[in-house]
Amino acid sequence: MLLALAGNAFSARAADPPLLHPLFQDHAVVQRDRPIPVWGQAAPGAQVQVELAGRRVETQAGDDGRWQARLPALEAGGPHELIARSGGQTRRVADVLVGDVWLCSGQSNMELQVHRSLNARAEIAGADNDRIRLLKVPQAGMPAPHRDFAGPVRWQPATPANVPDFSAACYYFARELQKDVDVPMGLINASLGGSRIEAWLSAGALRGAGDYGDALDVLAQYAHAPQAASARWGELWDAWWNAQPGVAAGDRPWLPQAAAAGWRAAPPQLGNYQAWGVPGLEHFTGMLWYRAKLRLSAAQAAQGATLALGNVDEIDQTWVNGRGVGSSYGGDARAYPLPAGLLREGDNLIVVNALNTYLDGGLVGPKDTRALLLADGTRIALDDAGWEYRTVPPGMATPPLAPWLSASGKTTLYNGMVAPLGQYALRGALWYQGESNTGEAAAYPGLLRAYRSDLRAQFGAGLPLLVVQLANYGAAPTRPQESGSAQLRQAQRMVAAEDARSGLAVAIDIGERGDIHPANKQELGRRLARAARHVVYGERLPASGPVPLAARREGDAVAVRFGDIGDGLVAYGGDGPLGFELCGDATGSCRYADARIRGDEVLLRADVSAATRVRYGWADSPVVTLYDGAGLPAGPFEIRIP
Repeated sequence: MLLALAGNAFSARAADPPLLHPLFQDHAVVQRDRPIPVWGQAAPGAQVQVELAGRRVETQAGDDGRWQARLPALEAGGPHELIARSGGQTRRVADVLVGDVWLCSGQSNMELQVHRSLNARAEIAGADNDRIRLLKVPQAGMPAPHRDFAGPVRWQPATPANVPDFSAACYYFARELQKDVDVPMGLINASLGGSRIEAWLSAGALRGAGDYGDALDVLAQYAHAPQAASARWGELWDAWWNAQPGVAAGDRPWLPQAAAAGWRAAPPQLGNYQAWGVPGLEHFTGMLWYRAKLRLSAAQAAQGATLALGNVDEIDQTWVNGRGVGSSYGGDARAYPLPAGLLREGDNLIVVNALNTYLDGGLVGPKDTRALLLADGTRIALDDAGWEYRTVPPGMATPPLAPWLSASGKTTLYNGMVAPLGQYALRGALWYQGESNTGEAAAYPGLLRAYRSDLRAQFGAGLPLLVVQLANYGAAPTRPQESGSAQLRQAQRMVAAEDARSGLAVAIDIGERGDIHPANKQELGRRLARAARHVVYGERLPASGPVPLAARREGDAVAVRFGDIGDGLVAYGGDGPLGFELCGDATGSCRYADARIRGDEVLLRADVSAATRVRYGWADSPVVTLYDGAGLPAGPFEIRIP
């Protein structure tokens, strides 16, 4: 009888709604010196009482059971106990600190863990700081905003056990900042490798930032009718393809009646196409077409079916008999349910466009992962039919990416990873992203402004944003060149400079030519902390190294004046700094300039008849040597010469 009663009591408790949102749990950090939002779920219409550090407020749950309250502001300190009560339910959260809370977001360089940073063994062994608390948001892309996380979350003190898998940039930032701002630090890491900025924006922000209406409409459809949305996206992809230079009229490789010209037999083992030994594919990144034909009986074609493609590196757009059936990103095995009536008796055409942007690419999963799976259990291997492949015209642009993709979709990461944060009070946000947007850098300024406004709409007006300018990556240049990475760095610089509550951390000298994921996140943390001290806490110190103020003509030279200099300008390894260019208006007119430091100016001379622009560090991985006496580098830039 006692066991039965205990079981009934447990069932009743298990059925109770989660009184507090998962953000509010043991070891949490809440923001000091401002009202503290707290929320959760109770019985519809129930009274809810919340208490923290002797401050108590009451509120009432809505008809849906959701409630939110604001506790009075508290000074830094703790630990405290957070208590929520409603009806007969009480939830107690222990060891709550009051300090500064930071959101750290972006792509792989923000995600990169402490165990992958420099001197990781010693850093991990020394990571024992109970006044830094860590929370990692589960990685998930969603077609619509979610109130809850995709998986469990935990606040954890910084210890040798908890730090190794946390964001290195975020952790080292807090560790450095705490040397000057002696309060508890709460770090929320919401990051995903390979992600584009469009995935981190809300639908409202993205609609206002550019021509994204069609994609957002398809995404809204995908949330309740994925097969119809996949077909619609295939039509939009069709329109994009036929508008591309170099595509012949009527060339639609996904259609059954597509011409056979240009298709070649793929190796039976498939796998990474760069290893096929085909001239031109050894180091190719971009799109590659694949197609295979399956012959079905009338009985087979009449069944429900799922198309399995295994792993495609890294983004596929897939058609069956000319209809778009799916698109996915990353290492997950593809499995696309096919709508009734799509398959037909006789030949059926499966076409995959595989987009690869980094290292290996193509249909890389094992042979037995590619099959047509029929409702009666029949499995028809795709590789048995033999695959063909086809290249794309040279210089083909990046295709439109399906809006439901996690890292490269539209609003997906906001919906799954930022929306669940609600209005949790923050001190500021750190943003390290852009590598995945270098191909469309011209659109980045508007998107970054929209991201900043989006954060402020959710977490509070004037929320400080600290942006990491992209690090150097790739081969060093031997002549002036155009660079999407440089253009994106310029966008980051300009957007940060236009807003007093934004800051920039320059990383152009701490990247690695052979690795897009530089390990020196300690120095990055120091620079972010310095930027925070200036932008967020008002310290009067140069925030990020020498900043170009203006350029003017001086005889046969051009003088560039710099500000925010600590202890004068210096050039490393030579009489003058490297990395400057003088340019005319035309593309290809830039020439390397001889540069000499004169006080707070740099004098430039180059063989350019009518210079109208100055560029510095304008390459994917430039050689740059201008610093100030405090050891901070000048970041890449382009400015006009009046």
